[in-house]
Amino acid sequence: MQRKNNLLKTSRSGIAMIMAIIAIVIISTLMALALAMTSQTTKRTTDLYLYEQANLLAKSATEYALLKIAEDGACSHSNDLNFVQDSIYDINISIQYIYTAGTPCAAMYTTVTTPEQNGSILIDVAVSVNDQTVSTEPIRYFKRTLQKL
Repeated sequence: MQRKNNLLKTSRSGIAMIMAIIAIVIISTLMALALAMTSQTTKRTTDLYLYEQANLLAKSATEYALLKIAEDGACSHSNDLNFVQDSIYDINISIQYIYTAGTPCAAMYTTVTTPEQNGSILIDVAVSVNDQTVSTEPIRYFKRTLQKL
């Protein structure tokens, strides 16, 4: 003869319900954490991509400035070049020359005394993101180059 214990049977189903609720809470917490991590990773990836592209644009803008100087000749044009790339990036190039004291140039940075130092150029390139809907934080890359002409 088997005894039927209704008290133990009801408490087991109550514990099972509590265990199911705890499992659902733990799984939902993990899912919320995974969703938050995914959105943070996407934001960081986008910002990193924009920063690296600004870095490459700064290198290209430096080469472009050297090309313009080679085409036009030193001290023959204004010392600032500005342009916009893909309506996202604003690129500003500032050019200053380093010559001996006798050389007339409107955009002189400084003068030097020896002929070995004559004919250098200081190029400042600033690349910034001008479209704030693309990035979540302001992105600006600055590069300074001293180049011998």
